[in-house]
Amino acid sequence: MTKSADTHCPYCALQCAMTLKSPAELTPASEPGSVPVPADAAELASATGPVLEVSGRDFPTNRGGLCRKGWTSATLLNHPGRVTEPLLKGDDGIHRPIGWDQALALVTKAVKDTRARYGKDAVGVFGGGGLTNEKAYMLGKFARLALGTSRIDYNGRFCMSSAAAAGMRAFGVDRGLPFPLEALDSASTIMMLGSNVAETMPPFVQHLKGARDAGGLIIVDPRRSATANFTSDGGGIHLQPLPGTDLTLLLGLSHVVIHEGLADAAFIAERTSGYNAVVRSVNSFWPERVQSITGVPAELIRETARRLADGARKGGSYILTGRGVEQHVDGTDTATAAINLSLLLGLPGSLRSGYGTLTGQGNGQGGREHGQKADQLPGYRKITDPAARAHMAGVWGVPEETIPGPGLPAVQLLKSLGQPDGVRCLFVHASNIAVASPDANSVIAGLRSLDFLVVCDFFMSETAAEADLILPVLQWAEEEGTLTNLEGRILRRRRALQPPAGARSELWIMARLAEALEAPSTYSEDPETVFEELRLASAGGLADYSGIDYAMLDRGEAAYWPYPAGSTGTPRLFLDAFAHADGKAVMTPVTPRRRRTPEANPDPAAKTMTLITGRLLEHYQSGAQTRRVSELLASQPEAKVQIHPAAAASMGIAEGSFVSVANERGRVVCRAELSTAIRPETVFLPFHFPELESANRLTEAATDPISGMPEFKFNKVWVRLAADQAPNQPQTSVLQTTEAS
Repeated sequence: MTKSADTHCPYCALQCAMTLKSPAELTPASEPGSVPVPADAAELASATGPVLEVSGRDFPTNRGGLCRKGWTSATLLNHPGRVTEPLLKGDDGIHRPIGWDQALALVTKAVKDTRARYGKDAVGVFGGGGLTNEKAYMLGKFARLALGTSRIDYNGRFCMSSAAAAGMRAFGVDRGLPFPLEALDSASTIMMLGSNVAETMPPFVQHLKGARDAGGLIIVDPRRSATANFTSDGGGIHLQPLPGTDLTLLLGLSHVVIHEGLADAAFIAERTSGYNAVVRSVNSFWPERVQSITGVPAELIRETARRLADGARKGGSYILTGRGVEQHVDGTDTATAAINLSLLLGLPGSLRSGYGTLTGQGNGQGGREHGQKADQLPGYRKITDPAARAHMAGVWGVPEETIPGPGLPAVQLLKSLGQPDGVRCLFVHASNIAVASPDANSVIAGLRSLDFLVVCDFFMSETAAEADLILPVLQWAEEEGTLTNLEGRILRRRRALQPPAGARSELWIMARLAEALEAPSTYSEDPETVFEELRLASAGGLADYSGIDYAMLDRGEAAYWPYPAGSTGTPRLFLDAFAHADGKAVMTPVTPRRRRTPEANPDPAAKTMTLITGRLLEHYQSGAQTRRVSELLASQPEAKVQIHPAAAASMGIAEGSFVSVANERGRVVCRAELSTAIRPETVFLPFHFPELESANRLTEAATDPISGMPEFKFNKVWVRLAADQAPNQPQTSVLQTTEAS
């Protein structure tokens, strides 16, 4: 076993650098089979200690720092709940171990039977932003060539799709941060909308220090979040708009910039198109009107616009967006409004200013570049582009017509599960869709209606518990590969530990299944071989990796895409031109759209409020991993609904009371956390918890018409003191038991 390995954290897109060291010649202390997430931290207290020691490593993004999730990440490598053998669900609902030969044969038969009965598009694939570049690339190839299906999408559709769509139409390319994160250090003004980095990626906050010290940190969030608290004591401004009004606020800021003569006229004339249409679109959003809609005082709107313009002229200004303003039915337009504001100020393409969006998942950037998305081919190529299809056909050695056309974005894909013309056999990789998807009750019903569900995972997640077959895969410290962080920088993941004997890489699984299905082209299980093919596949595309190889990354060289062969990469985009044919950025006029009217509140004792969802410091995504770490679970063992004391008092709700939060889609019951950090008409739920604490039982599957992003951040709910005042009881489906061999 390797004594030491330099790698990166398995969680968020900050991809903090770390070193893994072995204190002794140890092997994973895992047991065959799987157990569900314990109800409380005490059940984890006797778990075997980590087999690897974690230490922070100096790197531009984290500078040696890690958050609580990173420091405890090695705990899961020998967790007793690890799935280490293929598990087949019996008629009694119990998963039992089987051999790999039998498992692969069952999958092969299910695919062949489904295709013969319903057609190739009845087989679907749901991927994840946590897969390495190599696995994300191969999953797209496997779906389209080995399975022959167009029905592939991934959980990044729930994360980055609106920002990506806005970036593509404005700049012609989508890279989360088109500049190195360190560039923020020297800025005097940073406006961050819809992101709570102090809890979601804590090492990030050190890059905000310069702006905070200059009094130029501007945080837009309906809650007084941990990040918003940095604006106190002269650190900056906290704008607290009503949920769902971010687009209006941005239009108001643009109105001030235009009508107070704060715009960069030379930049607009030379480097953009569409200015006049944008002027017309913001004319009716003067600050006082915007105040009446958003609740943000008109003078704060003016002060914010002036501060951004002053920073652009003197010390550098940056505008950053996150999921809070993007996970809406108008998320693409809201991100576009933020981009328009940045273009009015001349921020993109500058050496000391810019616009960017904060990628969430560990490989959220690379995961959306190389073929997991329903409408894309590797290199960020459009699947409908004849030239792109011809290029990929050449790399894969197949006729162009073999490659299917565009499929369905995630929400539509999940809605089709078990339907007559929908997906009947589904593969799930690196995603816990039973917890993380909008309208989760409907998704779980769809999973149960499938003819065959295959889940590749290393724990019995809530989605895996629904599977007919669970295939055990490798954890992050057991594999080689690459990931692309929020800056568009390609990083090396290195193996530090031998995996359990029964676990397999997804690359191995896809290679074996492709062989059994007699698929065209080649499927290697070696990550470096796959990366070499990815280089060829991406060459000439927007996300060009052709000039990068493992040797370069192993030497520690910085590699920002696009990195064509023979170049030195692109740490900062747009200095000379944007990616449209004329080299100009496109300003697109946008206006708020009317949302669906929710059903009337049927409960006279309940108060209609707006639900927003988000993350906690201790947990990550659906919590399938972090809820198994005793230290993290002890800190946040359950979901709590955050509610303003005034609203709580009007309903007889006290701190710790059990509260019912419901709407036409479902019901959640959890304890109340009273806080003045939230607006009185709003409640907040974290989305890391399953079963009767699952926030996504309440979120709507309505989507942005451009990006396919669901409406996670604005949902009407009916809130009241819970009548039963009893703790939540887990769903039977999640308490599946497993028999070990």
